[in-house]
This record gives sequence, C-alpha cells and structure tokens, in this order.
Amino acid sequence: MVSIVWFRQDLRIADNPALAAAAARGTVLPVYILDDEAGPWRTGAASRWWLHHSLAALERRLGQLLLLRGDPRRLLPDLAAQSGATAVFWNRCYEPHAIARDKALKRDLAGRGLGVSSHNASLLHEPWEVKTKNGDPFKVYTPFWRACQARGTASPRRAPRPDVAIPRAGGERLDDLGLLPKHPDWAAGWRRIWTPGEEGASRRLRAFVVEGLVRYGALRDRPDLPHVSRLSPHLHWGEISPRQVWAAIESAVEAGDASRPDAEKFLAELGWREFSHHLLFHFPKLPDENWRPAFDAYPWRRSTSDLDAWRRGRTGYPLVDAGMRELWQTGFMHNRVRMVTASFLIKHLRI
Repeated sequence: MVSIVWFRQDLRIADNPALAAAAARGTVLPVYILDDEAGPWRTGAASRWWLHHSLAALERRLGQLLLLRGDPRRLLPDLAAQSGATAVFWNRCYEPHAIARDKALKRDLAGRGLGVSSHNASLLHEPWEVKTKNGDPFKVYTPFWRACQARGTASPRRAPRPDVAIPRAGGERLDDLGLLPKHPDWAAGWRRIWTPGEEGASRRLRAFVVEGLVRYGALRDRPDLPHVSRLSPHLHWGEISPRQVWAAIESAVEAGDASRPDAEKFLAELGWREFSHHLLFHFPKLPDENWRPAFDAYPWRRSTSDLDAWRRGRTGYPLVDAGMRELWQTGFMHNRVRMVTASFLIKHLRI
C-alpha cells in the first residue's frame, strides 16, 4: 500500500511519527508543497534560504522527495489519485491558518475514501493536553511549565527505514522553486555559519551540550559570549524535535557533563516555545489583536525614517544597532539583544 507523507515543518527522518506510521504501513511517497498563497503567513526570505538547504538535506536522507508548488488542498487529492495512494500522513502545524486548512483537507480526503492520520512531531505536549485544574488553558508561563513537567516527556523514536517511491513524471526541481536570494545574494556568508538539515541540527545540539551548556544559566545573559544553543531555526523547520533535545540534555546531566540547574534553565527555554504554541492555539487572534483590549488605544507612532533606521542598525544606540547588524550579517541575534531591540522598537520608538 502506498501512503503519502506530507512534510511541512518536520524535515527529518528520526522521531518523525507521521513518517514512522506510514513506513510501517508500506511504501512511502514523501512530498513537500511550497504554498506561496498563505497570505501574511507566507514564508519569508530568510526562512526560504533555510528551507532550500533543508529540503536538499532531506532529499539526500530519503533518496527521493517530490516537490510541488501550489495549494495543498488541490494538490494532495490529485496526487493521491495519480499515485494510487490510499492514505495521507502528516505532522500537525498549530498556526491558525494551518489548522483551518488541515481540517478542511482532512474532511475532503476522508470523503474521497482515503485514510488520514495526523501526529505530533513539533511539541512536547499538545496544546489541548495541558490545562488548569478547571480545565482552562493557561495564561501564565510558570504554572503552565510546572504542569508540563508534571506530565513527563516521551522518548524520541528511532529513524525508520522507509521504502520510498515517487512518480516519475511531475514535480519541481528544487532550484526552480526560487527559494534562494540572487540579486543580491545577501545570504552568501551564511553557509559558513549554518548547516541546515537533520545532520546539521544534530551536530549543533552536540556542540551546544559540550560547549554551551556548562554555566548556561549565567552566561546566556552575555551577548559577547556564544553560550546559546542556536537551535531555533532547526526546531522551527523540524530538523530536530524538542523530544530529541530534551533527551540529549537529560543524558548530559546523567553523565555528569552538565549541572541540573543549567539543564533546567535551558529546558525552560523549550518551555517558552511550548507556551507560545499553547497561547496561539487557544487564542488564535493573538497575531492580529492585543492580548489586553486596553492597549487598543495605545498611541503608536508612524515614522518610516525611524523604522528604517532600526531595521538597518542606524539608530545611534550601540547595543540596538549591533544586534540588528548581527541579524543582517548572520541571520541570528543573541537572545538578550532580541529583547532590547524589540523593546526599543515598541516602547521607545512606539512603532
């Protein structure tokens, strides 16, 4: 039996429950669909650079990967009909537009007689699993994270060995998707800094455990030191799972290579990532509406010149400008400086 595995933000083989379930069923048809019609959620230019290299890495790992461009709601039913697939598997996304799309797609595919199965590959806990004693969603981080810790964390799954087959005709070449910047190539130096893909993510995690986890609790606050994980883009594109990160940190503590306080401080950063997904799931208007309605009357300023100065690192405030220039040059900004630059934009410039 042929099963379609629709890759999204889960570009890895190991600890990929959708891929594992499909591989256990029979032949796997792996597909990635570039959807450029997602409106304000359309993938940005820097993420597209990363996506290009991550897809190349995934294709090398799988041996084959079908690349399509367009609306998944049209392409997936067509692909199932053309390939003879009898089931479609995917791992869940939690943005409001993705939830609406996936629900509609699941109804359509099931109505066509196809099996549809979705899984959790991105979070330690599903947003609907973590509740207050009254059964409500959490609105404060500390009790939320305490509840998550009480639930425990599942162990990551080993990589399956799927039997992969894709149709000979159809599909796009990776280069033809136009994901890389060209005129100018503002990301030319990024290949020396980042290694997108599952193997790059694993190496980055191992390097952090060895070099950055010791004294992480104190040194993470120093923008002049590299005591940060730099795992965020790998986690975003699903090249590594939070379960894998959690297991590696716990193993380091058990082996005596890291202290429990440093480990807890870092794992709490995974907690903030979980909390962000939790809030977005339960309060889907967050991207467009203020958390507190009182802020609807906030006296925002409109200043194109101030906004451009902030974007280009030319405000005259050294720490703000250093952070923004680091972002332009490397695609990364230290976590403390992110707070400073964001606060400067919102509270100082009131933009």
